[in-house]
Amino acid sequence: MTLKSTSPLAGLLHKSPFKPIQEHMRTVFSCVSLLQPLFAALYAQDYEGIKKIADQIDELETAADKQKSIFRLNMPTTLFLPVDRRDLLKLLHDQDSLADNTEEISQILISRDMEVPDAIKELLNTLLINTLGICTEAKSIIEELDELVQVGFRGLEHDKVIKMIDALRKSEHDIDQTLHKLRRTLFTIEDSLSPISAIFWYKIIDLIGNMSDLAENMSDRLLLFLSK
Repeated sequence: MTLKSTSPLAGLLHKSPFKPIQEHMRTVFSCVSLLQPLFAALYAQDYEGIKKIADQIDELETAADKQKSIFRLNMPTTLFLPVDRRDLLKLLHDQDSLADNTEEISQILISRDMEVPDAIKELLNTLLINTLGICTEAKSIIEELDELVQVGFRGLEHDKVIKMIDALRKSEHDIDQTLHKLRRTLFTIEDSLSPISAIFWYKIIDLIGNMSDLAENMSDRLLLFLSK
């Protein structure tokens, strides 16, 4: 199916290449935000609920993919902006990967009847809360793009975003510490789990952990914009 240039995102692109980036991030964030109810259903062993939430995640991930494709098809080869086209595409890829990771986690949970080991519940909860937190921080930074353009990536708005990036990096460091504790805890109870279950739990933890890395990558892209 051919994506039409008359789409709302295509129209926005002619005005500003940052508007579609922001719209895409809002869709991605709606997808990521479903991780907590997804795991709440898992804790309750509500497998029907898991399937319903996974379907919502799939719809949002598909919507984000369509927005990404429209952006790529309608983006001019050159932009008279203080940012490089390739940097914008890399930023878009990082955003989209957040939704991809969310969908991959949901597919694991609907493919197997998983149970959360009691020993990791508290740390897993902390990881999920902090992951949503850092994604919220990343979204807030993306929402500042238009303001940054208006002031030429300088001044008080520049300083504000630098502080937001610094805060996000601290959040990523805290999440790394939680990840280390969570992996070590899982290691100590490996023998009580089936080998397949242990493998899938390591996979899920890695996917969640990668999301904070992606959020930090996004902040690094913005820092690159600010340095030009």
